[in-house]
Amino acid sequence: MKKITFFAATIVILAAASPASASGDDMSCGNVKGQWMSKEQIKAKVTEMGYDVRRIKKEDGCYEAYILDNKGKKAEIYVNPVSGEVVKIKNKS
Repeated sequence: MKKITFFAATIVILAAASPASASGDDMSCGNVKGQWMSKEQIKAKVTEMGYDVRRIKKEDGCYEAYILDNKGKKAEIYVNPVSGEVVKIKNKS
């Protein structure tokens, strides 16, 4: 009985410790609100990459930019709000 309880407790602890891994989401954005870049700065960075930015919002600790690529296709770009680095790009087909 002790082995089953220990095993169950271990699973619960591991699941709670890494919810992003459990969902398959590998984004790693900064969460220090005072150091976040402004939406305007993020828009400028994404525009410099050649994308047409339609909208920017905060999502799961990242900035999420809804864009059109150079072929006119829709996509979402997740940007680290502190460094401005692209964390993930999700194409909308």
